[in-house]
Amino acid sequence: MNLKLNALRSKVLARSRVSYSSGSGFVNLQYIDPKMLERCFGPRQLWHIKRVLRNGKVTLICLVLTILVIGAGRFGTLEQDREEFREHFNSSSRRVLEEAVTASNAAAADTATDAASEYSYANADMTKIWADEGEDEKPKSYSEAYTLGPQILDWDEQRAEWLEKNPDFPNFVGPNKPRVLLVTGSSPKPCENPIGDHYLVKSIKNKMDYARVHGIEVFYNFALFDAEMTGFWAKLPLIRKLLLAHPEVEFLWWMDSDAMFTDMAFEIPWERYENHNFVLHGWEVMVYDWHSWVGLNTGSFLLRNCQWSLDILDVWAPMGPKAVREEAGRLLTRELKDRPVFEADDQSAMVYILATQKEKWGDKVYIESEYHLHGYWAILVDRYEEMIKSYHPGLGDERWPLVTHFVGCKPCGKFGEYPVERCFKQMDRAFNFGDNQIMQMYGFTHKTLESRRVKRTRNETTNPLEIKDELGLLHSKFKATRVSTP
Repeated sequence: MNLKLNALRSKVLARSRVSYSSGSGFVNLQYIDPKMLERCFGPRQLWHIKRVLRNGKVTLICLVLTILVIGAGRFGTLEQDREEFREHFNSSSRRVLEEAVTASNAAAADTATDAASEYSYANADMTKIWADEGEDEKPKSYSEAYTLGPQILDWDEQRAEWLEKNPDFPNFVGPNKPRVLLVTGSSPKPCENPIGDHYLVKSIKNKMDYARVHGIEVFYNFALFDAEMTGFWAKLPLIRKLLLAHPEVEFLWWMDSDAMFTDMAFEIPWERYENHNFVLHGWEVMVYDWHSWVGLNTGSFLLRNCQWSLDILDVWAPMGPKAVREEAGRLLTRELKDRPVFEADDQSAMVYILATQKEKWGDKVYIESEYHLHGYWAILVDRYEEMIKSYHPGLGDERWPLVTHFVGCKPCGKFGEYPVERCFKQMDRAFNFGDNQIMQMYGFTHKTLESRRVKRTRNETTNPLEIKDELGLLHSKFKATRVSTP
């Protein structure tokens, strides 16, 4: 122990200006600058130095007391005093050392625990970081219908004037190629389960891959723009804000966070929607004839930037505020076929609007059923291997779906409507199914649809530009190309 003490003492004296008393054998700590020592050794090593010095003092004090007690209690011959002193010294030294070691181990264990707690993310007190967190706002009561903002009646004129003054930001970037903004998002708070955020990262990576290949911009949102419009309804204030802030965008493409692209080669047939402003996946007979609440899906849709879209958002929004959601839900359950009893949701509200006001809105709404703008995951994921064997990307329909949407899985919540393991397993498969189409551009593929690992599909070459991209995605015709202007 003395060797260790001397080594540490030398290290301290070599690195710092301190007072050393040869009579006492100890460094006078009152002259040491704590900040300077911490810079030299670090907080943990400095703690060990102080512990050794402290234990050394305890040992010396115990030794002096032992000598005094022995000298005061016995007066024999010189030889007897020497033997008794040696015996007591050895016994006292062992006892003191044992106590010091025990105390040192206990202190070290406490320090290790404290350090582990301080440096462990699992023990972080996030309330100290999220300083603005507080109670959620209480639902408001409305004497008049809720609105998303001031009513705008001349948006088409305002937008046309802006586009004319800003020719560097055209709303069409190629022949039949509108400028598109893909919008998605998630809660500003972390997921309520430990791995939900990991799957959100996979989902946005998947969307970014598709958008890059097809020349589409991406907007990912964390903010809640209106405390009244939560859950299903949070997208409406966001969409309106983006339409008004980006007049250069011709189509906004909303996509839920639990939906993934599974056909990276399929390009939206934009020319088909030349005379339409709102494109949703569904079936006309189920919406207009049956009034079925599942006749369409609002987890993935296209909305043109125009006055008509602002108007339908104004009609869509009033069922969304917390204060009216329960009552509106009862209305939707009463009016729509087979709808369960629960609060108003954006999908049921849109079915109700179209079913009851077809004459006003129907001619500008395109209910798409020829390809999977939304694809229900439970009837698709088990067929991926069959699709790979029999078909190819670029079809977009049930043979190779454009989108696989994990409705009901709720990967960010505490509970879902399906077994958790099944949902996460199939989300991994859907991600890898789409990711393989991206990885093939670089000579890799996942070992299986369940595997996170990849394997090579071709050898390296000294002529990489001669390698053929089988799906034509690396430098695809889908990418945005600026239309030349005089």
